[in-house]
Amino acid sequence: MRYLVTGAAGFIGARFVESCNDKDIELISVDKLANFSRPEHEGLQFGMKFDIEDIMHHLLHDAPRHIDAIVHLGAITDTTFSDIHMLRSLNTDFSHELWQYASQYQVPFIYASSAATYGNGKQGYSDDEDFLYKLVPMNFYGMSKHAFDLTALKLEKEGVVPPSWAGLKFFNVYGYGEAHKERMASMVYQALQQISTDRKITLFKSHREDIPDGMQCRDFIYVNDVVNVIHWNLKNTKRGIYNLGTGKANSFLDLALLVFAELEVFPDIEWVDTPEDIRDQYQYFTQAEMTKLKYSKPFTSLKNGVTKYAKRLGL
Repeated sequence: MRYLVTGAAGFIGARFVESCNDKDIELISVDKLANFSRPEHEGLQFGMKFDIEDIMHHLLHDAPRHIDAIVHLGAITDTTFSDIHMLRSLNTDFSHELWQYASQYQVPFIYASSAATYGNGKQGYSDDEDFLYKLVPMNFYGMSKHAFDLTALKLEKEGVVPPSWAGLKFFNVYGYGEAHKERMASMVYQALQQISTDRKITLFKSHREDIPDGMQCRDFIYVNDVVNVIHWNLKNTKRGIYNLGTGKANSFLDLALLVFAELEVFPDIEWVDTPEDIRDQYQYFTQAEMTKLKYSKPFTSLKNGVTKYAKRLGL
């Protein structure tokens, strides 16, 4: 087996590469070449490595090796990123190019979408495809992901389609290998780092009267579960867009208390205002509707995920 993986040196991509190493799956890995040298990648076997700027030329003009699947995880994921031209180029147009290749050469195709496409969540979190046309993302990142979701649905209706495909709307993924994301790293990572270092945590105040401080909620999903679903999806033919969360939301306060308990630190919470550059785009609640995917294995609970994550970080 040989998979082409974009974003292979990123957070989720590297964990997927790690799982492919365990399964003896050969890889063609795509990312910015400098990203492959991060210290957390020590021991990973990326196979053939290509810069994102070169991969389409290789696929279309060189003598590409047979590919059994394309797992497209590469993207600009910073929700505050404001260069709409770069977002369109990397998050939308590049996805379109890979889709066209997968359709022409009949290669199964999985790509990363995002819960950011749901905007403020007032319309719920259904992945019914008839509902997706109504979504209004709150930031340019979400818009770029939503644009490709709609493109994929349009191309399927036109018959320009891979033999199987799935757009997975990732909710709040956390786990080993996300430190390079800095401010955009998961709240689980932020909590583990702050509490282990400072023995306290800083949480955002709520700026809504109907939601108390700390009761902002997220559907946190452990990265190993995301990787397992991708492998499962490649074995179970799917065609469509699916949520990928646990289906259970946890509050930031609950998360903080779990981390304090895991690290055996007495709770100490400092409340600060949500930064103004993200305040208007802030999601107060996310929870995936998970009936459509029909993945039967249980997801890792937040408590168990925190324990596994802390152990791998050596905390």
